[in-house]
Amino acid sequence: MKYPGVSVVLPILNEERYLADAIEGILLQRYEGELEVILALGPSRDRTHEIAEKLRETDPRIVLVESPTGRTAAGLNLAIKKSRYDIICRIDGHAEISQTYIQDAVEIMQETGAVNVGGIMAAVGKTPFEKSVATAMRSPLGVGGARFHIGGTAGPSDTVYLGVFKKNALLAAGLYDERFTRAQDWELNYRLRQSGGVIWFDPRLVVTYRPRPTLQALAKQYFEYGRWRHAVVRTHKGTANYRYLAPPIATGLIALSCIGGVLIHPLLFIPALSYASAILIGSITIGRSLSEKISLPAVLATMHISWGIGYIFSPRKLIS
Repeated sequence: MKYPGVSVVLPILNEERYLADAIEGILLQRYEGELEVILALGPSRDRTHEIAEKLRETDPRIVLVESPTGRTAAGLNLAIKKSRYDIICRIDGHAEISQTYIQDAVEIMQETGAVNVGGIMAAVGKTPFEKSVATAMRSPLGVGGARFHIGGTAGPSDTVYLGVFKKNALLAAGLYDERFTRAQDWELNYRLRQSGGVIWFDPRLVVTYRPRPTLQALAKQYFEYGRWRHAVVRTHKGTANYRYLAPPIATGLIALSCIGGVLIHPLLFIPALSYASAILIGSITIGRSLSEKISLPAVLATMHISWGIGYIFSPRKLIS
């Protein structure tokens, strides 16, 4: 089998904590073809630029591109346009991949004919709080039944985590839509599917993801997820499904239950209390330690309700 050259593209912003490990994991790939690593550097407020410059000095395969806005889609597009090879592998600055990730992905792509292949977003925390978030992110109770979160059998999929793409398919689709601050992966994969391409999930492709370190950061993340997922639904009619609609529906019912319980009759608290009970029981069930069992109710509720609020109050002017 002839292995094509691969351009690994990373949008980078404030990644001093994980960048060196992420790049090391890419440079140590056991891949029989040629590799280049293109970092699209946004206006970071930490030592990210300094670390990136030092990394470039150590390996000529590392290329740096300035990304003035720091927005993910814009950075990815700049890196793709700079790339030399026919396969584009998207990695994040806080992600880690196995030493055979790229070779496995290319082989799967050649076997299936897919225009994008990807696998599991394996959330792994370091602190006790991050470990709780990781448990929630790898459970149907936290994120629904998406295979790229919880695993599953290989096959066609609506979307995958990050992805390894055929460059010609990306160019034909018009690259990432830079209007999207979040959900740009889902939106791109939708357009690739609409043009006849296959998006392929394979659980052998595992990417280590580092969760947000605080409840406030987690709430902001899921609020933005909800806002931008609604923007995708408005842009591409008919793309809503139960997994994305469940948080806003639950959030609305909980709000109505609490208001009704206060203003009308205590029995109307039942839906809100039922949700709280389900979260408590679920946390005890999926928690791997006493610390997780204690913190998971807050983590799960934050993920659900932040997404729900973001979805409900997503402004139409978000996409102009």
